[in-house]
Amino acid sequence: METKEFEKKLALKNNGFLHLFLNLALLVGSILLVIVLSSIEGMIDANGEPTALVLLPILSGIILCFVYILHTVGFMIIQPNQSRVLTFFGRYSGTVRQNGFFWINPFYGKRRISLRARNMDVPPIKVNDRNGNPIMIGLVLVWKIADTYKAVFDIDVETLSSNAQHAEQNQQAQQTLKGYDSFVHVQSDAALRKVAGHYAYDNMDHNNKDITLRSGAEEINNELERELRSRLAIAGIEVIEARINYLAYAAEIASVMLRRQQADAIISAREKIVEGAVSMVELALNKLSEREVVQLDEEKKATMVSNLLVVLCADESASPVINTGSIY
Repeated sequence: METKEFEKKLALKNNGFLHLFLNLALLVGSILLVIVLSSIEGMIDANGEPTALVLLPILSGIILCFVYILHTVGFMIIQPNQSRVLTFFGRYSGTVRQNGFFWINPFYGKRRISLRARNMDVPPIKVNDRNGNPIMIGLVLVWKIADTYKAVFDIDVETLSSNAQHAEQNQQAQQTLKGYDSFVHVQSDAALRKVAGHYAYDNMDHNNKDITLRSGAEEINNELERELRSRLAIAGIEVIEARINYLAYAAEIASVMLRRQQADAIISAREKIVEGAVSMVELALNKLSEREVVQLDEEKKATMVSNLLVVLCADESASPVINTGSIY
């Protein structure tokens, strides 16, 4: 997206220490000028009354004081990863990203914008997944302002701040979202709802290989980042990282889904147990037959298979009964 931002380079004439020296010289000069003007003869007439010249040091002092204060307004200190957006009577005049102590035209409007990375933990919200199941999902977002022109002039920060304060008062929240935090929070909420609605929480059918919110963590996070970048680009905000940090079923269906997961786990375990038991029974019969330990007819084989399966598939340890008589 095209940007109107451009960086304003400050020259030697904008050095803050140079103008600080000039400012001190102006202050000392104004004081000396008032003293000198006050000592000029002719300010009192022959009758001892003050003449019009007495106004000269007063006016000079007022003018020099005004110039001193006006010159002082032009000073600014820019810390690392900070910037100043300059406007001249409503017209954008560039962004200063240089660090240091500077002096600029005092008639410039100076808007401080932080370029540092910020971290936001979006609390879990309730949304419906692709199957209509209510789930709780939250994210953590790392972002920073990359385009100062869009951040200052393309969104109304003051309105966002007042709306956020009003919403927080209604909800009795502990913290107040201000300015850009409010904009990022609202757009993050919308992006999270959109992405979560495109995927199921989990696959009911184990044969289904579609990406889900639980299984496709990296793909989901990448799509979430793309969605956030497209939404926050209008405000000149760069998304550094976005990750889902909380995912669970909503409370009203959590117990039901837990029982389903437990049932799936039990079924999977039983399938594994039965598969292993059948393999062991087959191995036992083959070994008995190969080594001719004992000759078993089909009925005895069936009995043996049944007993082995009961022993191998039982939840508890089997209590064997020793047959001291003939097996026939």
